[in-house]
Amino acid sequence: MQEALAGVVDPEIRRPVTELGMVDVLDVPTDDESAVRLELRLTITGCPAATRIERDTRDAIESVLGQRPYELVVGVMTPEQRREFQERVRGPGGARTHPFGRDSLTRVIAVTSGKGGVGKSTVTVNLAVALAARGLSVGIVDADVHGYSVPALMGLVGEHASSDSGALVPTRVGDLILPPIAHGVKVISIGMFLDDSDDGVVAWRGPMLHRTLEQFLRDVHFGDLDVLLVDLPPGTGDVAISLGQLLPGAEVVVVTTPQPAAADVAVRSGLVARRTGQRVVGVIETMSPAIGANGESFALFGSGGGARVAGRLSADVPEPVPLLAEVPLSESLREAGDRGTPSVLSAPDDPASRALQQAAERLATRPDPLVGRPLGIRVR
Repeated sequence: MQEALAGVVDPEIRRPVTELGMVDVLDVPTDDESAVRLELRLTITGCPAATRIERDTRDAIESVLGQRPYELVVGVMTPEQRREFQERVRGPGGARTHPFGRDSLTRVIAVTSGKGGVGKSTVTVNLAVALAARGLSVGIVDADVHGYSVPALMGLVGEHASSDSGALVPTRVGDLILPPIAHGVKVISIGMFLDDSDDGVVAWRGPMLHRTLEQFLRDVHFGDLDVLLVDLPPGTGDVAISLGQLLPGAEVVVVTTPQPAAADVAVRSGLVARRTGQRVVGVIETMSPAIGANGESFALFGSGGGARVAGRLSADVPEPVPLLAEVPLSESLREAGDRGTPSVLSAPDDPASRALQQAAERLATRPDPLVGRPLGIRVR
């Protein structure tokens, strides 16, 4: 029985319910006719993944018992059981420190831009989904607190809302936050915590922005990630500086359009990242020249801005900053964002999708060696 129940995985945490202390076999009578009694303990009342967990648990039980009767008691964890659950999830001690420091094996990639409206969030979600499709474990922190758009772009809000875990909002277990999963990517955003009375408006100054980013990194349980993408607000303000303090080892991808004015501002965002100890690992140009229906190329926003940004950021550094991709103007890319299904999934053959997949492929190879890095493994 335990072996079968170990195959039931909590869809939010992606670990077996037996490891998390969520299920127990209470009584197995010696005769074959009496009912076997089991208990399933959900983390909270109204757990958004409850239906799926209970269904999978019953399937596992019936795979072992066949036609034998059983009773599954579905309840909610006691405060003590929730504390034990948090410790199982966070590890011994349940320490409330964020796990993405310099010794972390998770690559943190911040996506930044000098100005708004360049498609930075669209780039972030498509990179995340493309990396997840390559078999990597990926998370997104939407750090653009005032202009959050990641939940809509990932299909977690609106008429097209859908989620792999069945949970469209984070689940809170004490001070532990479990992020919803969409298209194989774990996502957190301030937009998930606002109610209708807020009208979606966030009017916060620097200290609140810093605390929000810190809480997202500390209290949200992403599990073991290969890559954490951080969608930064445009410009070089408070959040960009906070990221440098909280994640000094982060890598940075700069997004720009082809226009010279946009390119000049994008360079500044890359230079600020360097001053906080981060490393610029690439530039992505959006709204690049596209091929029209008549077969002719049209450059609505000019051309060459991405190459100019990469060239200027490559000056006076030992390793050149590459232009990872030029993403052409695309109606499919825009429609995919409106539907909440990133275009690398919904229109993989579109030129814009291919460019974003190319950028993800180039980012997928870890550029920094692991030699000398602690792996958190003890040999006994």
